[in-house]
Amino acid sequence: MDVTSATSAASASTASQAADASKTLSSNFDTFLTLLTTQLQNQDPLQPMDSNQFTQQLVQFSQVEQQINSNKNLESLIALTKSQTTTAAVSYLGKTLTLTNGTASLVNGQAKWTYTLPSTAATAKLVVTDAKGHAIYSTDAETDSGSHVFAWDGKDSTGFSYPSGTYKLKVVAQGVDGSDIDSNISSQGTIDQVDLSGTEPALMIGAMSVPLSQATRISGQ
Repeated sequence: MDVTSATSAASASTASQAADASKTLSSNFDTFLTLLTTQLQNQDPLQPMDSNQFTQQLVQFSQVEQQINSNKNLESLIALTKSQTTTAAVSYLGKTLTLTNGTASLVNGQAKWTYTLPSTAATAKLVVTDAKGHAIYSTDAETDSGSHVFAWDGKDSTGFSYPSGTYKLKVVAQGVDGSDIDSNISSQGTIDQVDLSGTEPALMIGAMSVPLSQATRISGQ
């Protein structure tokens, strides 16, 4: 009896396929035992069968069974982890999420960032970009060192109003010596929804979606 197909199925099966793989292995093993019994009953006493061959096949079946059992255990662990992750994500509803990658959610025509200059700048400009990275608005920035707040009403210089969504702020600042000054940019928003439709829960701030794994700072009761 050839167990290669059963071995391949067990190796390639995902956790969700463990049950099907177990049924296939059981069926193949029953067939193997039936054939082995028939061969033993009808073997030539003067030329008995080589026991090494079917012993090796029995060992293969045992290894495949162990792998399938491991997949079953993995399936249980994955299901438990997903359940715990979902519970954790839902518990964040109503709390404040702080983002430090420059993005912010435009909600009801309002988006707000805090940017910090480590030193006084000779020139500084704020540039707002859309989800595709296109610059849609720019204005002069504060040049003093320290933290500053920038509130954007969602409009460009012509008065065109952009839809709610994710936007990013970039600070272009230069020191008196002409060197670039790096700034820290952050934003905050209230988590009002949790999207569970994907492979990973996503925290929603208005129309902005933040994967749970990227939510590094959450505060509030």
